[in-house]
Amino acid sequence: MIPIAPIQLRIFQSSGMTDSKYFTTTKKGEIFELKSELNNDKKEKKKEAVKKVIASMTVGKDVSALFPDVVNCMQTDNLELKKLVYLYLMNYAKSQPDMAIMAVNTFVKDLPHSQLVKDCEDTNPLIRALAVRTMGCIRVDKITEYLCEPLRKCLKDEDPYVRKTAAVCVAKLYDISSSMVEDQGFLDQLKDLLSDSNPMVVANAVAALSEINEASASGQPLVEMNSATINKLLTALNECTEWGQVFILDSLANYTPKDEREAQSICERITPRLAHANAAVVLSAIKVLMKLLEILAGDADFCAMLTKKLAPPLVTLLSSEPEVQYVALRNINLIVQKRPDILKHEMKVFFVKYNDPIYVKLEKLDIMIRLANQSNIAQVLSELKEYATEVDVDFVRKAVRAIGRCAIKVEPSAERCVSTLLDLIQTKVNYVVQEAIVVIKDIFRKYPNKYESIISTLCENLDTLDEPEARASMVWIIGEYAERIDNA
Repeated sequence: MIPIAPIQLRIFQSSGMTDSKYFTTTKKGEIFELKSELNNDKKEKKKEAVKKVIASMTVGKDVSALFPDVVNCMQTDNLELKKLVYLYLMNYAKSQPDMAIMAVNTFVKDLPHSQLVKDCEDTNPLIRALAVRTMGCIRVDKITEYLCEPLRKCLKDEDPYVRKTAAVCVAKLYDISSSMVEDQGFLDQLKDLLSDSNPMVVANAVAALSEINEASASGQPLVEMNSATINKLLTALNECTEWGQVFILDSLANYTPKDEREAQSICERITPRLAHANAAVVLSAIKVLMKLLEILAGDADFCAMLTKKLAPPLVTLLSSEPEVQYVALRNINLIVQKRPDILKHEMKVFFVKYNDPIYVKLEKLDIMIRLANQSNIAQVLSELKEYATEVDVDFVRKAVRAIGRCAIKVEPSAERCVSTLLDLIQTKVNYVVQEAIVVIKDIFRKYPNKYESIISTLCENLDTLDEPEARASMVWIIGEYAERIDNA
């Protein structure tokens, strides 16, 4: 089955094609019938035929034989029909490159042999934008030269919707032919769009340049960020869509302010994004602020104020659906490695819930260990001991190992951690006992000659050890402390 991209899916849905009548089983001779209907003079008949073709294509039927007939349907002012034809064109252009070139001729006004509608010159900006978007989605090398002139015009179009669509098309064209994009001066035109009066155009230009930058072999940034460019991006930040904000924020993260004053100014303008409903915007804003905190290290008061503002949005993200939680937790894990003080009072939000998916549980466990200190270790150990009695064996093992990591990290709590591990050994649950012995071996190595009094308890479980790692740990303990073990 041909996969439908998000952009194509929106076209599909907006064309009212949710009716089951379009997805009926193919009858013998249906291709011939569709061919006849596609060439019908009545617009409604033609539109219904195209819908049937798209429906057949969607469920995996080969309707490539109808390519010329479907493309001829572009000779219409009906926006819905145009969208459907473009959807077909995007899917079959690669398998029918010669026919695709014929179709692309309809985009270009200057070709004398073109007899179809010149959509990039249409009076309707929606059709102009749709045409340039489709050009970007037709991934055929042969037709790239046909796209340059209409794309150049669309990048300077009077309508911002067309300009923002054209900006994305440049990135798509770069993926097909990077040399052509550079030779034709499209990169310079994209850079000019960073100064556009419309924030959506600015956001799409930033997104396109970022994508091109990632794909570029040179590794050099395409845009040299300066105070003037940053100011334009920050102005656009307040007015563009949420995903536009993400692109702009990601771009700001690569900028190093010239002094503390500029860094503070950027922080103040970005901070409102922390209250955004979209998790991606919040995380992108935090990424920028975390980088700026390094530059502002000399201003303790400002850093303390900013640090206080970072905790609430991070905590709020943990009440989202599990998938968003996981992304937030992965980011939090990196943040607490660098600045554990941001979330030092928020330990409870990382306590595992019974209905958390395992991937969320494991991330929370890791963060709990990173935030563990002398003041909260009692809380942490109580939780970890509880987790060690759960039914998920893998999670139980991780919880037992976490107790050992706490003992090694927070030295004053080591004795309490060892006591907790001994309590777990007394449960006589085989995999818990074996994991505890592995962990205790690490504690012995960290604190030699300190807890050898528990060796006799460990030796009582020798017969139950069947896992190589647990056996190896026990052998090491016996070898290290043989002189203190009776009948060793």
